Amino acid sequence: MLKNYTITVIVLLISISCFSQQLYFELGTTVSSFDYENSQGRPLDNLLSKSKSYYGMGYRQSINSSKTLFLSLGATYNNYGAIGSESSIDNYFEWDLSYLGVKAGLGIKMFELRELTFFTNVSIASEFLIRGNQTINNDVFNLEGEEEFNNNILFFRGGIEMQYPISRSTAIFVGYNYGKSVLISSGENAEKLNLNAHQFGVGFIINLPRCYCDY
Repeated sequence: MLKNYTITVIVLLISISCFSQQLYFELGTTVSSFDYENSQGRPLDNLLSKSKSYYGMGYRQSINSSKTLFLSLGATYNNYGAIGSESSIDNYFEWDLSYLGVKAGLGIKMFELRELTFFTNVSIASEFLIRGNQTINNDVFNLEGEEEFNNNILFFRGGIEMQYPISRSTAIFVGYNYGKSVLISSGENAEKLNLNAHQFGVGFIINLPRCYCDY
């Protein structure tokens, strides 16, 4: 299943690059936190966030004549983590998760300040667990394929972005996004996990050879 999912992402990116106007690449830091309930429905209230890395690439294209709306479609690789404890039973918890995803987004140009352009954006992503570990005290558990953790999640994000052209063919951007996953569980007594993520990133937008696009 993972192999088929990866092949689908690669084929999708190759296909869209044939007609897209611009390509983008980004990387940054994800500060994630978890809303977690165990199989008995008991939440962990003292979970702390952890910082992890994320990466993304894809295409971007204006979808209106005034070039104020931009559609993007691409692939993502996100890492999430959290750490905490439960003093009543003297337990220590830690999660380390990696997801591969496909993301669709809409960017809206708000205003320009000289050569700086400011955007607000929203996106939805389907993400698939490719690596996951849960540590309880000194025991480490592999979460891949576990019924308690559904491997697919939907992630909704929104944020702001600042963009600056550094040449006729390339622009640099920095941005912030906040996202939250849709609650997914398996069965009546399954563990439930919601992910919350603050992302701070930097990236590049590159015009394709036949694209003379304004940023």
